[in-house]
Amino acid sequence: MTGPLTTGIATLCNEIVTRVSSDAGQHVRQISNRLHDPLRVAVAGRLKAGKSTLVNALIGRRVAPTAAGECTRVVTRFRYGPADRIDVVTRDGARHSLPLDEDGMVPARLGVPAARIAHVDVALTTDRLRDLTVVDTPGLSSTDTAGSARAEAAVGIDDDSAGEVAAAEAVVYVFTQAVRADDVRALDAFHTASARLATSPINAIGVLAKVDTLVGGPHDPWPVAGPLATQQAGLLARTVGDVVPVAGLLAETAESGRLTGGDRDALAKLAVLPATELNLLLTSADLFRSRPAPVGRDQRERLLTRLDLYGVGFSCAQLAADPRLSTGELVRRLAAASGLARLSATVDQAFRWRSDAIKAGWALTRLERLSRHGLQRHDQETVRDALEAALRDPAYHRLRLLDAAQRAATGAVALPGDWEQELIRLATSDDPRWILRLPAAGDGELATAAVAAAGRWRAYAVDGAGPAQARIAQVAHRGFQLLAQEVRRCAT
Repeated sequence: MTGPLTTGIATLCNEIVTRVSSDAGQHVRQISNRLHDPLRVAVAGRLKAGKSTLVNALIGRRVAPTAAGECTRVVTRFRYGPADRIDVVTRDGARHSLPLDEDGMVPARLGVPAARIAHVDVALTTDRLRDLTVVDTPGLSSTDTAGSARAEAAVGIDDDSAGEVAAAEAVVYVFTQAVRADDVRALDAFHTASARLATSPINAIGVLAKVDTLVGGPHDPWPVAGPLATQQAGLLARTVGDVVPVAGLLAETAESGRLTGGDRDALAKLAVLPATELNLLLTSADLFRSRPAPVGRDQRERLLTRLDLYGVGFSCAQLAADPRLSTGELVRRLAAASGLARLSATVDQAFRWRSDAIKAGWALTRLERLSRHGLQRHDQETVRDALEAALRDPAYHRLRLLDAAQRAATGAVALPGDWEQELIRLATSDDPRWILRLPAAGDGELATAAVAAAGRWRAYAVDGAGPAQARIAQVAHRGFQLLAQEVRRCAT
């Protein structure tokens, strides 16, 4: 998975390797090699936020355990492989192979004490993982020091774990209901740690999980979930690029094929109950389990574990309206009701679509870290000089844009909100219509708009910006000039 930015960084790494010591060269090669790997996304959040359920939905298989156990207290990496395989990797580098359990999941017991485990490496024959590696992190809590340390290790922050768990280039934060003080503390703790890897709205999104629990019972949560997610996006604007509401359990059940024909038939029996009786049954989980019903208690418990009350109520409403509804069509409607489609589209836009920029930004940050510490002084100076020269080269101007956007997005250099968003779009995309927010514009209008944007940034650099803002504004000014030239070139 490479593009023009990662290709440029790989070329830069090759040049640096020829000018530094063998030890320093090994570090630089590791960075270069990672540029060719699938984009690595860490799923983080507080304890019991629904991270593993979301991981299963994204993968399309129920393989990550969701109940508390050994495997939920360690970092688990899910990647593509030619055969399903689990390796428990200990901190001394040893690998202990395990089979999936009888349900096709990572076993609850790993056979090695959690304190000795660096990470669990899970290879799956799942097409969704061909260009995306998903890292499931332990629960992050402001009061859980050990868990927080393991979460930092999951994205390569903990230097002791750097050889065991490589840094994630992107992050999905998972939280539930309104952002509370301890949520903010926990997210800030993760953000503070991962800021060393330039985690920012460029490469991080938020997920408002378990939205089906917001209003309770079978009631439609989306009138509440949508505005709440928008509110949270505003509160976390410095941390994530967007907040997407998702009913994680519905998404997991629909995407992993957990709803069977027998489940559909049980739901159909419930769907023909009188409305008052069904509504009473769906008032709470205890009533759903205990009240008389045409479906056995074991089957009802099974429905709760797959759909919860909202999913049961939604399914009953669908079957009441169309008693001949097939299992497959019901599953498709459940998937649509879960909100997963929007999350998948956001992941594509925020991560896969801009993966070239994200990976290049990650590599730039790692090289910059090497230039400050971890190497001998001569090697540090060599790396620093090479970076500075590359960022001055017009051929690498996209890298200068990316560096400027990262500084703005992480708050290192403050810009007005609209200007910051425009700079991020310019740095992370090559689509002029998306950058300029002119989806239906022709080439002439796009070129004119790019020139106007360049003028705005030039004026801001000269009048109204401080020294740091002015430097970023000059970079953006040049970027929009180049964009206008590219639009005109493509039009001829």
